[in-house]
Amino acid sequence: MAALAASGLLAVTLAACSTGQKSAPPAPSTESHAPVGPVPAGLERFYGQSVTWADCAPYATSAEAKSAFRTKDVQCARLTVPLDYGKPDGSTITLGLLRRKATDQGSRIGSLVVNPGGPGASGMTAAASLAGQTANTALGKRFDLVGFDPRGIGASEPQIRCFTDVERDADRADDIETDGSPAGVAKQEQQKKDFAAKCAQRTQHGDEMLANVGSRDVAKDMDVLRSVLGDEKLTYLGFSYGTRIGTTYAEEFPRNVRAMILDGAVDPQQDATASLVAQGAGFGKAFGEFARWCAGQQDCALGPDAGGAVKAYQDLVRPLIDFPVPVGDGRKLSYEDATTATIQALYQQSLWDSLNSGLNELKRQRGATLEKLADLYNERGTDGRYGTTQDAFTAIRCVDDPRVTDPKTIEQAQQKYVQVAPFLDDGRPASSARDACAFWPVPNTSQPHLPNVEGLPKLLVISTTNDPATPYQAGVNLAKALKGALLTFEGTQHTVFLQGVGCVDKAGTDYLVDGTLPAEGKRCSAS
Repeated sequence: MAALAASGLLAVTLAACSTGQKSAPPAPSTESHAPVGPVPAGLERFYGQSVTWADCAPYATSAEAKSAFRTKDVQCARLTVPLDYGKPDGSTITLGLLRRKATDQGSRIGSLVVNPGGPGASGMTAAASLAGQTANTALGKRFDLVGFDPRGIGASEPQIRCFTDVERDADRADDIETDGSPAGVAKQEQQKKDFAAKCAQRTQHGDEMLANVGSRDVAKDMDVLRSVLGDEKLTYLGFSYGTRIGTTYAEEFPRNVRAMILDGAVDPQQDATASLVAQGAGFGKAFGEFARWCAGQQDCALGPDAGGAVKAYQDLVRPLIDFPVPVGDGRKLSYEDATTATIQALYQQSLWDSLNSGLNELKRQRGATLEKLADLYNERGTDGRYGTTQDAFTAIRCVDDPRVTDPKTIEQAQQKYVQVAPFLDDGRPASSARDACAFWPVPNTSQPHLPNVEGLPKLLVISTTNDPATPYQAGVNLAKALKGALLTFEGTQHTVFLQGVGCVDKAGTDYLVDGTLPAEGKRCSAS
């Protein structure tokens, strides 16, 4: 089955990295107080632990993080949590934390905890990237902005590790997933088995770590974080898959929630196959918007007729299955990378020019721009080193949802996927190959369901009409499931809060600061 696209606050973390250089690293400071709010039995030492805030440079595990962590006035720390909450006296792991204190301490409300989704994206990097742009706003003045790298991710230790850099390059270059023949299916499944085995072998604590990296456990970590930050109740901002974490927290700790914005929602009741098809429809719709925009450009790679854009696109990228295009350094642009580049660009309109340029280059048998977009999606640095987001993405999804093993179900989902996203149809028979989750060494710890949120205050869900990764209806469904308010943004992009749309930013800020929800049926647009 085709993988769901990893999704998160990518637009913000790219646009706002490194807002200023620090004049000097902050002096370390240790904060300690008794546990705040309710404490589950046996977890007192975690809820009341001391943390030492210091320079963030040692926490950077990627070039993006290194740049973001230069933001002025940020501090970093480590939080200790149980590896397995069922064994609080057993092994422990640590989470990386980043904080920019409220700029007006006299009117400080508390902490605003941020998660950018993925799953597998760095909350520390996201918070650092938001810190500069919010410093002089009501949010920056009244909240400590706090980002955390969820367990297994980024600066948190241990990291989920599956593929080496060389193996990731090879996986991207191999277009075996276009081969739906029995031999092709067998080869795909063997690769997925090998990947699952490598995740268990190369991740510290092995199966035990993989069994405890899901949203169930991240939500428990957030409650420990809430107490350690000194907040009786949690104020949370979750983007994309961060809405899954927020929903899980809201169900587990409804009376510990002060306020929560969930932007770019994951439908809590949708299973993996339904979610795949719904996301395909989102990207199919976004591709249509791109095609209409492109048709109005003088140099549109897909031609002046938006109605013929799907075929024009397929004619460009399908030959890559058999004839990948060299891009230098021994690498070649594969069909997989070309479609990944397209998906990356569909996340935000600011990348549409790059996508059009890349497709025009492909007409001339050049693939550098598309390869760079695919590298961006896959977190491959110019030095050839990868972040671990893709490994974490798979590990988390494999325990957050039941595995899908029925070949017929898989094949039907693939067929439906290309029906709703025809630009991604490779023109070959659908594959019934099972994904890595089918061979995962540990069982799932969560599953889609209607959350029980008795005692939860009103939350705010923001949903974008043409969101390619988390379709609009998912936000409608989540708001209803959580008995929360819905704010609609009319646009084509993935997530929107704190990305410069005044109407959305004001509504969200008013809610977080003083609890004022937008009027029922409120809609915003960029104009």
